[in-house]
Amino acid sequence: MVEALVGRGGSSTVYRARETGPLARTVALKVLTDLRAADARGGDEPARLEREFALAHRLEHPHVVAVFAHGPGWLSAEYAAGGPITGLATIPNRLAALAQIADALDYLHGQGIVHCDVKPANILLRQDFYRDGAVLVDFGSAHERDETLRPRTARVTASLPYAAPELLLGRAVSDATDEYSLACTLVELITGAPPFTAATAAGLTAAQLTRVPPRPSRHLDWLPRAFDSVLAKAMAKNPADRYRSCAEMVGLVTRILRD
Repeated sequence: MVEALVGRGGSSTVYRARETGPLARTVALKVLTDLRAADARGGDEPARLEREFALAHRLEHPHVVAVFAHGPGWLSAEYAAGGPITGLATIPNRLAALAQIADALDYLHGQGIVHCDVKPANILLRQDFYRDGAVLVDFGSAHERDETLRPRTARVTASLPYAAPELLLGRAVSDATDEYSLACTLVELITGAPPFTAATAAGLTAAQLTRVPPRPSRHLDWLPRAFDSVLAKAMAKNPADRYRSCAEMVGLVTRILRD
C-alpha cells in the first residue's frame, strides 16, 4: 500500500509503501513513470531497472541498500527514513557517514561493481543514524568494472557536479570513478557546495574535464592545506593517479580534520 511520495527522478517515482502479508514492512517503492511510453519508444528504462535489481540484489553489506523484490516497471527496497546525509548537522557525523559509504563502495568494487552515481542524494540515513548508520542507494547507473560506456551527457546531467571525467567521456569505469564522485561529495559536505559550478551543463562538463580541483583551505581558514592535497589526488583527471581505495581517502581526511 502506497503511503507517501518520496521523490521523482527523470524516469521514475519513489514512494514510501507498506508491504502486505506477514512482513508488513515499510519499503521504498521505485516505479517507472510511464512504462508503456518507454516500451513504445524503445526506451531502455525497463531494462535498466531490471539491471539495477540484479546488481543490487547480489550485494550484502550493512551500508548498501537492500532490495527485496521487482516486477515489470517497479522494484522495492529498504526504506531509509532519516533522509539524505546533508541532514547531519556536524562535520564529524558527516565524516562518520562517509566512512561507512567508503567501506560500502570498496565492498562493491571487490564484487566488480562500480556505482557511477555517488552523490549526497544517494547517501541516506537510517532512522537511528547513531545505531544503524548511513546507506548507499540507487544502483540505476551501476556498471561492471572496466565496462566502457557510451557518453550520454543528458543522462548524467543531474549528477554532473559529481561525475568523474572518464564517466563523461564514455571511457571504462573503475573503482577510481566512484572515488572521484565521493571526493566531490566530500567537498560539498565540508564547504556547502560541490567543487565545480557552472551556469550550463556544458560548462560544468568542461570544468570536470579540464579544471584543477579547488583548494577550499584558501577560503575556509579552519581547513588545513593538507585537505587540498588529499582532494587533488582523489580528483586527479587520470584515474590511475587517485587513491587505492575510497576508505583510504576518507580516512586521511578524517585524520586531517581531527588533528
